[in-house]
Amino acid sequence: MDILFLLIPLSVALGLVILGALGWAVWRGQFDSIEAEGERILKSD
Repeated sequence: MDILFLLIPLSVALGLVILGALGWAVWRGQFDSIEAEGERILKSD
């Protein structure tokens, strides 16, 4: 039972880190033009 006092805060902290990383990626524009990379392969130089 004592291990829950460690695991619950660790899981909440991990969830916040994951949400922070996702928010950072969205804020930096990582997902703005998903189709552009697929179209870049098809265009010849």
